[in-house]
Amino acid sequence: MATTEGPPRDAIDIVDVMAALGNRRRLEIVAALADGQERTCGVLRGQTPKSTMTHHWRTLRDAGVIWQRPHGREHMLRLRREDLEARFPGLLDAVL
Repeated sequence: MATTEGPPRDAIDIVDVMAALGNRRRLEIVAALADGQERTCGVLRGQTPKSTMTHHWRTLRDAGVIWQRPHGREHMLRLRREDLEARFPGLLDAVL
């Protein structure tokens, strides 16, 4: 599966993760992905402007919170739960 790269598991930094999760909209995105299913950007965007959501997705991806992969004209998003749990056990459960 080709993905738009974020940091490798060992390079995910707690400060970056917490900064990414410190925004209400980004936390809503993570909560929507918490069931482990991939979602399209369009489904998660709702009525929020695409440019605003692009910023949120980039922040989450660069922090190592989500994977993003191209799928036709859309991008699919998936929570990096396994990687985050390996690096920071219990963090996602605590913030969600």
